[in-house]
Amino acid sequence: MTTSAVPAAITALLDILRSPPIDNVDVLDGPPTDDVQTQDLIVIGWSPEGDQAANLTQDWNAAGARTRDETFGISGWIDVWSGDTGFTAVRARAFELLGEVEQRIRATGPNPTAPTLNGAVLWAEMTAGALYQSHTDQGIRAALGFTVSCHARI
Repeated sequence: MTTSAVPAAITALLDILRSPPIDNVDVLDGPPTDDVQTQDLIVIGWSPEGDQAANLTQDWNAAGARTRDETFGISGWIDVWSGDTGFTAVRARAFELLGEVEQRIRATGPNPTAPTLNGAVLWAEMTAGALYQSHTDQGIRAALGFTVSCHARI
């Protein structure tokens, strides 16, 4: 018996976001290890605002202490760069990628078990986001921190 559904949920979310690939986007597991200044990214289990990959709480499901309910949030980060000086296009692209994440965890014909992260949890949904915009020495960036909230029975 596992003590948490978090590891399997993160792996399943990465699989859902990587297959099929999203054009011109790298989907990373955890913090970037390369210079990612000029590429669009979706990062699961990391945000530059902190190193927290996920947060979780657990409670007994019912009397008898046989199963537990676990509720958790998986941290995500979308980063879009442009050598231009206007935020309109990069902001739109960041929200386009957020929409792609959200759409891929909905039940669809190609992936009817996506809301359960392919069986890793009872349900998952996009629940929070925060937009960041910045100027760099190479252009502008728009980034979205987001949370995929999950509920599991362990």
